[in-house]
Amino acid sequence: MLVQLVHIKVLPGQRDAFIKAFRLNCDGTRREPGNIRFDLLCDPEDENSFHVYEVFRDDAALDTHRQTDHFRRCIALIDPMMETRRSKTFYTPVLVEDRA
Repeated sequence: MLVQLVHIKVLPGQRDAFIKAFRLNCDGTRREPGNIRFDLLCDPEDENSFHVYEVFRDDAALDTHRQTDHFRRCIALIDPMMETRRSKTFYTPVLVEDRA
C-alpha cells in the first residue's frame, strides 16, 4: 500500500474554481482499480490551502493514475490557480485499516 499526502495552495479567489476542476480528478481516480482512497481536504484556518490524501495499492497503481486523462486534465486546469508548487510526501502505513 502506498500513501501520499499532497499539499496544494491556491491563489486567493480561486478556491471554488479549484474545487470544481479537482472534482474531475477525484471522480476519475476513485474509479481506478488501484485506488483505495482519494480525498480532498481543506485547512479550516486557510480556505485556500488543501491536502489530497491518496492511497494506492502499489507504485504501479500510482504510476497508472498519473497517466490517466482525468489526472492530466486536472493538472492542466489547476496549475494556473496555484499560489505555490504542489508538495508531495509519501508515507509508509503502520497501523491502518486495510479494506482492500
